[in-house]
Amino acid sequence: MKNETRAGIAYIALRLATGKSKSDVYDYSVGRYITIDGEVTTSHVNVYDYTMGCHISGNGNGNGDKFDLYHYGNNRSIELKKKSSNKFDGYDYDVNNHFECTVSGNSVSVYDYEKSSYFDYSF
Repeated sequence: MKNETRAGIAYIALRLATGKSKSDVYDYSVGRYITIDGEVTTSHVNVYDYTMGCHISGNGNGNGDKFDLYHYGNNRSIELKKKSSNKFDGYDYDVNNHFECTVSGNSVSVYDYEKSSYFDYSF
C-alpha cells in the first residue's frame, strides 16, 4: 500500500471511529502531518488529500460498516469495512492486498499485509 493511500485510510478510519472532524493526520512513518480534509459520514466519504492533490470518495451503506471508496490519485477502488467500534479491515485494489485498522483514542495502527508491517497515525 502506498504511504499516501495508507494515510488517507487511517484518516477516514479515525474520523469514523471518533466522530471528530480534523484537517490532518500525523504519519509517524514519515514524521509529519498529512493534510486531509472533507466529509466523512456513515453514508458518504469525500475527502481531499492535499499532499497527493486528489480526492478519496465513495458511498457507505448508511450503517457506517461498509464503504466502497475510490482513490483518484491511484485510480483504483478501496473497500473499507467496520468490524467493531474500533476495528476496520479492507482491500486496496491498487496493490491487490488487504489491510486492517485498529483505533485507540485519537490514534490508529494500520497493518499493511503487502508490507507485513504496522504503521501508526494520530490526530
